[in-house]
Amino acid sequence: MTLGSAELGDGVEVLGLGFELQRVGAKAVMASLWTVSDRGTQSLMVEFYTALARGDTKAEALQAAQIALIRNQLVEEIGGDRAGARPVALEGTATPRAVGYSHPYYWAPFILIGNGL
Repeated sequence: MTLGSAELGDGVEVLGLGFELQRVGAKAVMASLWTVSDRGTQSLMVEFYTALARGDTKAEALQAAQIALIRNQLVEEIGGDRAGARPVALEGTATPRAVGYSHPYYWAPFILIGNGL
């Protein structure tokens, strides 16, 4: 398969899944537009649910989590990433020890479908 081929689709299937989940009762769905890093996603989701717990809306919580990753506020030691690219610094270079998830690969694929409140 190549990027843009008919086999990969154009993202409509992600929206379709989100709408179907809402149809059966979900108020909102967070989805990814491409394969994601397990550790980067874990960091994003921890921050997302922390923001929800302090009273942010879903949209505000996703934004706060993404900004935390962009600003390198969520950093951990390299221990091998199971999926996707290796964590990189803001400049786009791999770091030998502690790394952040500021590269768009880690925070950009997530979309919120439905009611963001």
